[in-house]
Amino acid sequence: MLTIGTEETGDGFSICRPAGELDAFTVAQFRQILAELASAKKLVIDLSGVPFIDSAGLGALIGGIRRTRELGGDVAVACDRPTLVRLLKTTGFDRIVNVTDNVEQAKSALRTAVDPQDASEVLGS
Repeated sequence: MLTIGTEETGDGFSICRPAGELDAFTVAQFRQILAELASAKKLVIDLSGVPFIDSAGLGALIGGIRRTRELGGDVAVACDRPTLVRLLKTTGFDRIVNVTDNVEQAKSALRTAVDPQDASEVLGS
């Protein structure tokens, strides 16, 4: 069973907190929540309540990140579970999104990230 909590913080962040296994049986619910959050400017996905992710769950996570970025937002993942962090690093996931130990670190990473629009102005695009 998977439950997913969401929160809009007063400091401009949207937080998604799945709890339970992210697998082929639960991934549709996770995909839907991420689609609903895709317009967030700063999205933190807190995986601290997720003991297991299979390839379907990882695919949904990547798809949600892609959609959010396509709409001009940015995403960071908070994960304090060593087995999941190892999976995220082994698959190269940590090269496409910041993976931090907790929500506060994820929020900090998003605060310091360069806005894609600002980057294009700096680069003269």
